[in-house]
Amino acid sequence: MKSIVDMAVTIGGYLWGMPLIVCFLGSGLIFSIALRFTQIRNLKEMVKLLFNGEDSEKGLSSFQAFALAIAGRVGTGNIAGVATAICYGGPGALFWMWVVAIVGAGISFVEGTVAQLYKEEINGEYRGGGPFYIRKGLKMDRLAKFFAVAFILTMILTQTGLHANAMASAVEASFGIKSWICGIVIIALLAVVIIGGVKRIGSVAEKVVPFMAGAYILMALIVIGLNINMLPSVIKLIFTSAFGQDQIIGAAMGTAMIWGTKRAVFSSDAGLSTASPSAGCAEVSHPIKQGMVQSFSIYIDTLFVCSATGFMMLMTNCFNVLGTDGQYLVNNLGDMEAGPVWVQAALNSQFATIGGMFIAVEMFIFGYTTILNLYYGSETNLALFYSGKRQPAYVNTILRIVYLAFTFYGTVLTASDVWNLSDACLGVLLWINMITLCMLAKKVVRLLRDYEAQKKAGLDPIFDPEQFDDIANTESWIPIRDRYMAKRKVDEKV
Repeated sequence: MKSIVDMAVTIGGYLWGMPLIVCFLGSGLIFSIALRFTQIRNLKEMVKLLFNGEDSEKGLSSFQAFALAIAGRVGTGNIAGVATAICYGGPGALFWMWVVAIVGAGISFVEGTVAQLYKEEINGEYRGGGPFYIRKGLKMDRLAKFFAVAFILTMILTQTGLHANAMASAVEASFGIKSWICGIVIIALLAVVIIGGVKRIGSVAEKVVPFMAGAYILMALIVIGLNINMLPSVIKLIFTSAFGQDQIIGAAMGTAMIWGTKRAVFSSDAGLSTASPSAGCAEVSHPIKQGMVQSFSIYIDTLFVCSATGFMMLMTNCFNVLGTDGQYLVNNLGDMEAGPVWVQAALNSQFATIGGMFIAVEMFIFGYTTILNLYYGSETNLALFYSGKRQPAYVNTILRIVYLAFTFYGTVLTASDVWNLSDACLGVLLWINMITLCMLAKKVVRLLRDYEAQKKAGLDPIFDPEQFDDIANTESWIPIRDRYMAKRKVDEKV
């Protein structure tokens, strides 16, 4: 195991180096300019679309898909990931997480749109995501299959374990419940939902996600209010650290960028394709609609939830910063490992043991909903291999058993090993997906123009695939178009 982890550290170092930072931020900026910063100027439209989607027999409503995306984005990375970013990149990493949120929203807009554009109906359900737009958009079937396999293995071997590990660690620290007992509870709760399929997953997400995110942000606002006198100095620390001006930790500006980007990408899922399966299953009349909804979910994740975590730790001085030589530049917590325990320490400093228990419960819910989303993504990627033919029921049964087994295994691993394996695997997915999105971005620009032209004409936009000669393999949209066109005619008569 040790040799595998060491190899993962080496691979992760190459994949997540400065070239990826340039690729990610550069691509996001180019997308934003080409789309005229739609992720900013259409904020009102994004919120409106959240609640205007329709229920579907073949997929999810727009809000359910949004909730499922938030379930994947708002996870243990919003707590453990922010702590890790500050530990290795300093407080300035939080600034770079904000930058990633803005450009990442543009990337997520492109990703969500193409996931919708190239979705297809398999076994009576909408399926979409990375391998589907690679196959249908780029016409690269082998790469699509490789990506699907890599996605499934990454989710099973690293992501489920990572989130389960964080959940079990937080619960054990606050309630003294052994990790293996927590693991049994986790897989039992997961089994109840995933056996019910996408409908039950979507139903659980839309009920649980708003509560968990709202409660967490409310707690953060209380902590900020109790320490409001610290706010100016904390904001100054974030910016001076981010741009290399802080006397103690400012020299790590490049490290702050790398760790801020790495953990923001992990937390928000921007560019990773892990949120694209939920985007592809939504019932909407135009691909741009779900692109906007997915874009807005980035703001919820990073600007709100990640910022809440960062401010709680910084305003209570519950953080450490490690230099590149492994020596502490800032040591407020002794040898306490970076992760949920830092946030628990921050809340315990304000609310005694109650704060730590709150974080443990939130970590459990965050991790649980994230694993649900990751399972759905894996099931969707597996469906790629059954396009045009009937998928045997036992295939998903086997996937569920394997998924639950590795989720339990993750609860007994060390956190550092899981993070290192995760970085290497996610790096592969991110590079492939980002290159794919760059190649498909022009189509999204055309779709946005079509959407805005219909809006300007006073119409509820409907995507007509036959109006786009240069966008092929979108046959699944013909019956969708016909259904919405018929509805438009009825509304016009009324």
